Amino acid sequence: MKQRRRIYYTASQRAEIWDRWQRGESMSSIGRRFDRGASSVFSVISPTGGIRPADRKRGRLALSLAEREEISRGLSVSEPLRAIARRLGRAPSTISREVRRNGGLARYRATASDQAAWDRALRPKSCKLACSPPLARAVSAKLRRKWSPEQIAGWLRRSFPEEPHR
Repeated sequence: MKQRRRIYYTASQRAEIWDRWQRGESMSSIGRRFDRGASSVFSVISPTGGIRPADRKRGRLALSLAEREEISRGLSVSEPLRAIARRLGRAPSTISREVRRNGGLARYRATASDQAAWDRALRPKSCKLACSPPLARAVSAKLRRKWSPEQIAGWLRRSFPEEPHR
C-alpha cells in the first residue's frame, strides 16, 4: 500500500482556510482551492472544533528578539552577564538562564534562541503523568495512601534526583 505524504500548510494558507471557513465555504471547496482533499482542511479546522484559534503572541515579560540580539552582541565582546542585564533593564538571572538554555556563552545565537523560545511556548504541553505510565501509577498509589501533593513532590525529588523537575 502506498504511503500518503503529510500535507503542511503555511501560516498564510492556514489564515486563508480560516477566512474561507468563517465565510461559510465547505471543506471540499476550500480543499479544491489548495488542490488538496477536504480531509487535509479538516485536519486544520477540527482540532479547535471549527472555531478559529486566537493568534499567538508573546507574553509581555518575555525577551524580545532585539533584547536577544543585545545579549548576543554583549557575549561576542565578552561583556559580563550582569552588565548586559543592567543595560537591558533585566535581572541578571533572566540573562543567565536565557544564555544557559540556548547554547551557553560560546554558542548563543539570537535568532535561534528566539525561535526556540517561541517553540517552547507552545501549548498545551504534554502532561508528565500522561507520558509516563509508571510515574502515574506511583503517584496514584501515594494518593490512595492519602499522601498530600507536597509529600509526593518531595518524595519524587528524593527518589529521582536525576529527573528534571519541570
